[in-house]
Amino acid sequence: MATEVRRAPDGTLYLRSPYPLGPYATKLTERLELWAERVPDRTFLAERDAGGGWQRLTYGQALGRVRPLAQALLDRGLSQDRPLAILSGNGAEHALLALAAMYAGVLYAPIAPAYSLQARDYGTLGRIFELLQPGLVFAADGAPFARALASVLPPGVELVTSSSTPGGIPATAFAELEGTPVTPRVDEAHARVTPDTIAKILFTSGSTGRPKGVINTQRMLCANQEQHRTVMTFLREEPPILCDWLPWNHTFGGNHDFGLVLYNGGTFYLDEGRPTPGAIETTVRNLRDIATTAYFNVPRGYEMLMPYLQSDAELRRTFFSRVHILFYAAAGLGQRFWDALQQLAVEACGEEILMVTGLGATESAPFAITTGREGAQSGMVGVPGPGVELKVAAVGSKLEARVRGPNITPGYWRQDDLTRAAFDEEGYYRLGDAVRPADPDDVTKGFMYDGRLAEDFKLSTGTWVSVGPLRAKLLAEGDGVVQDSVIAGHDRAFVAALIFPNVAACRALCGGEIAPAAPAREVLGHPAVRRRFQGLLDDLARLSTGTSTRVARAIVLDEPPSIDAREMTDKGSINQKAVLRHRAALVEELYAPHASSRVLEAASSHADRR
Repeated sequence: MATEVRRAPDGTLYLRSPYPLGPYATKLTERLELWAERVPDRTFLAERDAGGGWQRLTYGQALGRVRPLAQALLDRGLSQDRPLAILSGNGAEHALLALAAMYAGVLYAPIAPAYSLQARDYGTLGRIFELLQPGLVFAADGAPFARALASVLPPGVELVTSSSTPGGIPATAFAELEGTPVTPRVDEAHARVTPDTIAKILFTSGSTGRPKGVINTQRMLCANQEQHRTVMTFLREEPPILCDWLPWNHTFGGNHDFGLVLYNGGTFYLDEGRPTPGAIETTVRNLRDIATTAYFNVPRGYEMLMPYLQSDAELRRTFFSRVHILFYAAAGLGQRFWDALQQLAVEACGEEILMVTGLGATESAPFAITTGREGAQSGMVGVPGPGVELKVAAVGSKLEARVRGPNITPGYWRQDDLTRAAFDEEGYYRLGDAVRPADPDDVTKGFMYDGRLAEDFKLSTGTWVSVGPLRAKLLAEGDGVVQDSVIAGHDRAFVAALIFPNVAACRALCGGEIAPAAPAREVLGHPAVRRRFQGLLDDLARLSTGTSTRVARAIVLDEPPSIDAREMTDKGSINQKAVLRHRAALVEELYAPHASSRVLEAASSHADRR
């Protein structure tokens, strides 16, 4: 993709695409009306029913159900100041209620189900409710949410469910809302929705444990989709078909993927699977049925899908039969998996498939920087897309990516202090991500990802440690046994790591000597597993160029990341600062004068620590 560059006297770079951003819709629900008129019988959403068949919802049916729901929200006095909270995950009723809120100009917030279903306490959920102050709460299957609702549902706030109800909490049936007679108020409300109307609030975890409510306007959502269409030109030629699990409370699944289907009149098959042991099989089953035109996932999703693609010829043929692009985001995809995917594509369809990635955020809706039609390479994030202005400014020893454009949030919901801190003096949103030119002599060739600025630290020697590249190296060299890692060492003499293992891969190393139901601690204590992680540390030490790139000690964790401690999101992203804070005792164990039995030490680094 071509890029225009301006360099300021202080070295700051300003980049923009020479391609203009075309006109885009005023509001996302205009596209629902458009497709309901043009292709009313085309499948919009499909999800499995109890019998395993695909239950389909057409565009005409969707609009017909959205309008009564919009009337019901208006009748209850919901608005931009009295929003709707959706607690349950992806589903047709979730989509219809969200579209109804946008149709009526009602602000809504999809909230991660993990805060209700996986958390042991409801502190985070409670803080979100305090910020949001909802006037209506929806939980499709109410019973599993009973404890969370008992803890956070304000008195007098109506609860809506579609199947089971939480014991002791009155609930209105979703069908009752759908049965509301439509009046002219619905059309009047829809006409009042402008590009600046807030469509939704997406809550991000942040690094402090304080939830941030990112404002998403109609302008952001619509401009972002038009930016996609300018780069992914096949969207203009063929309605996209997606089979997707990514949660709608995140910008990737809820804005990027769901919006891409709706904006372009495509079909969205809801994948109830997950890239986790025991759930990936559901995704595989769905992908055997559905040949997608584009596939979007996080790197972990591709990694877990890989063995099935390699061993199942039928799945492989279907998966690659009409896919135009493979897209990943949220983390780096290891080169080993990258190469393996392309090899499978060649075997299945005779050519490599364009792989695309980029760099964005919830605050950018999320499209901002992209590799586009030139395709990606491991570590590459690309150049600004149409309509996006990229500023690359020095912050300490690194370069921070900052963005400006119609797809950028105006700020955070009821958190003015966070809003002020998020933008620089020229109005660019600070992504907090570091980048570096792929070619220092020609920045038009794009940028490589260089880690999160807030994660980097100095050793006690004054040497800077770049956390992002080091974590990526641990993941790559871990070759399947490392799920993720957190790097420690701020004001310490050496770098250490807490490693979240891929327990299933570790179990395979035990050669059947461990019972299938054995706990993670027993698996990780097996000599073969210990040797594998010891070898990993030793190999990294030999490859290191100094103390900043050498992991001297590590502990392989037998407890997964905690949702209560905000160590991870339900999409699987690790919060470095939260892990270090929550597991402070383990960090101290890493730096004890005499290593405990569970601390691994890189053989070649003993002398460097003394």
